Amino acid sequence: DGKIKNILRYTIKSGHFSVIEHASFTFSISGVSRSLTHQLVRHRIASYSQQSQRYVKMDTPTFVTPPSVKNNEKTSSEYYKFMEEAWKTYNFLINEEIPPEDARFVLPNGTTTNITVTMNARELIHFFELRCCIRAQWEIRELANMMLKKVKEVAPIIFENAGPPCDHCPEPEFPCEIRNNIKKKNR
Repeated sequence: DGKIKNILRYTIKSGHFSVIEHASFTFSISGVSRSLTHQLVRHRIASYSQQSQRYVKMDTPTFVTPPSVKNNEKTSSEYYKFMEEAWKTYNFLINEEIPPEDARFVLPNGTTTNITVTMNARELIHFFELRCCIRAQWEIRELANMMLKKVKEVAPIIFENAGPPCDHCPEPEFPCEIRNNIKKKNR
């Protein structure tokens, strides 16, 4: 067991990532926004199966509310009114026998969805570099951190150094609190 762990660590450290492409991980993700899934599917080396708005009736309002909206009484009131109106319009269109595939055009990006994703370990490491970063959008960052925690439980050697590359950030021109703290430590 120790010998295998050492070989795997050495292989990864040497940059021979093709070896870990043979390990794949599947996640069943629910209750996230369609906005999140639009970001997720940009990671092209993966397989996706997303809940259909064409075949699944969306008559019950389910949506994600960003914390920045939820924590502001004025904006949350307006946001909830808009969401209520969107579903009212959607249900009106359905009741008027507009096909669901056309009625769904009025549903917002905040509408919740379910998606199953399978990625190999190499692509997951890349995904975690980008999406665990503090600069990533809050919802996908939360998801990426949950996914990272899960894969570390089942494949700790492969993912022991996975996460944002703060010490060698690929976007150093953008301000970042974490990177600034690393620079201070290294002085």
